[in-house]
Amino acid sequence: MSIKINAEIRKVAGKGAARAVRKNKNIPAVIYGEKKEPVSIELNGREFEKLLTQPSLRTKLFEITTANGKEDAMLMDIQYHPVFDSVEHVDFKRINVKEPVHVVVPVEVINEETSKGIKMGGVLNFAVRKVALIGLISNIPEKISIDLTNLNIGESVHGSDLVLPEGVSLGLHQAELAFAIIGGKMAEEADSPKAAAAAAAASSNAQASTATDATRNS
Repeated sequence: MSIKINAEIRKVAGKGAARAVRKNKNIPAVIYGEKKEPVSIELNGREFEKLLTQPSLRTKLFEITTANGKEDAMLMDIQYHPVFDSVEHVDFKRINVKEPVHVVVPVEVINEETSKGIKMGGVLNFAVRKVALIGLISNIPEKISIDLTNLNIGESVHGSDLVLPEGVSLGLHQAELAFAIIGGKMAEEADSPKAAAAAAAASSNAQASTATDATRNS
């Protein structure tokens, strides 16, 4: 679902004009890309600050309406004040909604508490928490979930194992990445060194006993 916002065209650009916009509690921004001239705009500060509470804004389509018409764009960058943490400037990039886009979305793990491997004493190594995807903006998910339910000790989930929406594919080099791994040893593997040590000790004792008997009989 797209995010619809209204913006005013800024007729004057530059640092001084941007400061004047911020003084009015609004946010200077720019729309660029698609081989068109950049457009300097002014966002309603209060409304945009509310948007920041929504997750995964960088994977969503923005429909920005100005006096020039509607612009389809993606949020590319937000610059914050170094002291007050307020929004200083926003960059939007125009997109063609009929062409695939390249985006990075977060990865989450689910059902950790019911994972077979973790129940057996394994330890989760959640190694890669973002994945690069390619697809139409309307098909890009907010996040990708990895279900740990049936993952055993020693098993891992690679990019090629991720469940993606129809029409969405992995970005370059994502397929071979190990996103989640259940580390540790199976119970029988953990016990095998102990068993080997016990067997070695028994063999050593047997040899010692035989040597003692031989000495007594000589």
